[in-house]
Amino acid sequence: MIIKNFFTNSAGILVSRIFGFIRDLLTASVLGANIYSDMFFVAFKLPNLFRRIFAEGAFTQAFLPAFTKSRTKGIFALHVFVRFALFIAFLTTLVVIFSPFITKIFAYGFSDEQILQTAPLVSINFFYLALIYVVTFIASLLQYRSHFATTAFSTVLLNISMITALLLSDPSSPQNTVYYLSFGVVIGGILQVLVHLYAMKKMGFFPLMFGAVKYRKTHKQNDLERKTFYKNFFHSVLGGSTVQLSAFIDTWLASFLATGSISYLYYANRVFQLPLALFAIALSIGIFPRITKLIKKNDESEAVKLLQKGFWMLAFLLSASALGGILLSSPIIKILFERGSFNQQDTLICAQVLSMYLLGLIPFGLSRIFSLWLFAQQRQKEAAVISATALGGGIIFSFILVYPFGVIGLALANSLGGLFLFILTIRAFGIKRFFDIIQPSKLALLMLTLIIEAAALIFLMEIYNVYL
Repeated sequence: MIIKNFFTNSAGILVSRIFGFIRDLLTASVLGANIYSDMFFVAFKLPNLFRRIFAEGAFTQAFLPAFTKSRTKGIFALHVFVRFALFIAFLTTLVVIFSPFITKIFAYGFSDEQILQTAPLVSINFFYLALIYVVTFIASLLQYRSHFATTAFSTVLLNISMITALLLSDPSSPQNTVYYLSFGVVIGGILQVLVHLYAMKKMGFFPLMFGAVKYRKTHKQNDLERKTFYKNFFHSVLGGSTVQLSAFIDTWLASFLATGSISYLYYANRVFQLPLALFAIALSIGIFPRITKLIKKNDESEAVKLLQKGFWMLAFLLSASALGGILLSSPIIKILFERGSFNQQDTLICAQVLSMYLLGLIPFGLSRIFSLWLFAQQRQKEAAVISATALGGGIIFSFILVYPFGVIGLALANSLGGLFLFILTIRAFGIKRFFDIIQPSKLALLMLTLIIEAAALIFLMEIYNVYL
């Protein structure tokens, strides 16, 4: 089951990311790394920031365990859906009304004219949040039934929509292009909602939801379930927002650096996210429902065995990806982006940024799988404290390293924060339990040690190159 779910998610993510790279390739070719690309990435980052905080991260981590334990699943799900839909509608209204002010917060280094040009893009892109919330809610229900294919493959619709927008836009007018891209984002969100509604119907969830509309019995058990969910969701928001706040701070600091710095972070992070999504995220999505059900049954030994299988699979996949990506960072960026307005100097800087990001691939990926243990046990508060502590360390690293290294230092600070996060997560998971997981295979442990040593050597070489 773990292999099947893993490959289903990985295949969907791979297809989506292939189209995502085609999208980024066209974006880099048409816009390059300049003020217009920075404007769009700031506008596109805002709904993605809230999406990852409220929807994909915090919502699923809190909703799935609560839904699994609920005795009145339809009523519980309907209550949560309506409450969150109303909140997101209110939030979207605020963003549209105060878009110049919000844009200023996210890109403080922009001039007044650039803020005014970016504000309408922020308003358009933010409608994607409401659409992706519906997608995330339905995806959580589908995960409960161990159906992952629809969600895994649906993101490709967003990329296809944005690619179409780029092809229809006028390359000689970058301002025109960023508007086409923004509307492409919204259309892509609508398409994702439609395919999830179809999957929801096929899996038989409509009778559950419609039945909840007709039967709204409220009792103490329902109230307790909801209170527990909202408490866990709040803690998950605090924990999940740390990564996004770190990205926001990096964007904010990069807005003070040379033009194109925001774009370098974006392009390099897109490459970094591929193995993270393809392996770590795909695996964690695939085993999270199973771990949640095992924890509910108090079958901790089987849950640990499941994590053990996931750990070794993930450790070697991420290690190979990190080493290969660092060694081939320049060719990767050159092949993907060096054309049109994206020149050789852009490739050099972006490759260095990518190398620094990849140093954190292993700790970030492994942290994600071990954090599932905390989420399944509804220890979201503890996970939030861990994330907040790691965020504090990452912010300190960012302010220290941005001065000597510039945009490259921001990526390095991100990786150091990931290492800090991994150490804290393992301590919460249980150091003895962690060593029990890695002990059975001494050969595997030796190979992993050699890989870590090789990564450390490459790290020193990259630091030396930056100083040069």
